[in-house]
Amino acid sequence: MCKEPLISIITVCFNNSKTILDTIESVNSQSYSNIEHIFIDGASNDNTVEIIKNSAKRNYIIISEKDNGIYHAMNKGLKVSKGEIIGFLNADDLFFTNQTVDLIIKSFSSNIDCVYGNLLFFNSQNKVVRKWASREFKPGLFRYSWTPAHPTFYCKKIVYEKLGYYREDLSIASDVDLMFRFLEIHRIQSYYLNEKLIKMRLGGASTRSLKSTLTITKEVLRIFREHGFEYSKTVYVLSKVFKAIKQINSFGYFSR
Repeated sequence: MCKEPLISIITVCFNNSKTILDTIESVNSQSYSNIEHIFIDGASNDNTVEIIKNSAKRNYIIISEKDNGIYHAMNKGLKVSKGEIIGFLNADDLFFTNQTVDLIIKSFSSNIDCVYGNLLFFNSQNKVVRKWASREFKPGLFRYSWTPAHPTFYCKKIVYEKLGYYREDLSIASDVDLMFRFLEIHRIQSYYLNEKLIKMRLGGASTRSLKSTLTITKEVLRIFREHGFEYSKTVYVLSKVFKAIKQINSFGYFSR
């Protein structure tokens, strides 16, 4: 890798005028200089695109057109990206500090294919209500409902080109499928950066409701079956419940 490789940060958005400025300013404020910010907008009918054009200060690209869902939009971003390293920053999310991208880049080396870290969930009052602390990948962890927090997942472009993009036939778990394929099936070289990297607003596609939780569980188990990955449905579900309780307990919920 060169001394300061180009990093592509892809933001998928649709009618996010209330939050997109925070995301843009989070990227603008990064101390790392060689950033490409790609906006894939689903033909917003509010002033999301206008805010992007008026506020984005990095080298940026805007594609605004109708798409076939979030994973189709993410794949469009991957295809136009020029960065050696690629990550996704949702239109509701923020980097934890203005040195976050620097931390990510410094964690890469010639033998590291992807880097991921920890994530905080915050509510409409800007209060942190959950945390997602990850761990170093070990084979078999996915069967215990383990996965990196996708907004913290940064990967070399060459890996996407070799192993494939996001599946567009899944409604909510394509990010889990991609990380499962990369880490568990193909065993790319990963690095767990034990730092808070992203602040994520509650209400995303995978955190919205009990219905979405059931959907993602069904899709993940389908992914396991399709890859011939041995698992126990009971162990997976119980692990998922335990993980959620542990995350919430860390901020005082369900306390006695």
